[in-house]
Amino acid sequence: MRQDAFFRISTEVRYVALYLNGQLTLHERPALANSSAPESDKYEELIVNPVLLTLVQQRGNIDCGGVKFVVIRYGNFWQTVWPVKQGHLSVGLEPTANPLEHVKAIQSAIAEQEL
Repeated sequence: MRQDAFFRISTEVRYVALYLNGQLTLHERPALANSSAPESDKYEELIVNPVLLTLVQQRGNIDCGGVKFVVIRYGNFWQTVWPVKQGHLSVGLEPTANPLEHVKAIQSAIAEQEL
């Protein structure tokens, strides 16, 4: 399972979703506190994150050098959203995490998974 590579990055990784070629797979670490409803996660990955990436990529491609990833701070967790070849990757992190400390490891896992 491709998500395993991202869960191995840190115990601060709570959630991993891949939306590739129109197919969604999402997994969360067991026994999470303050997790979102599965239906809510599904629609975030199918609607919100693709639209968000389209918006920031269009802006970023004008004169900002593109977009590497987006960081969202929800009340109960951090969400990082990464454009990949056939869609996007979402990695949710604990609210106490510093998402920027995980950037290199997530980028390495994306490369290793050939996303």
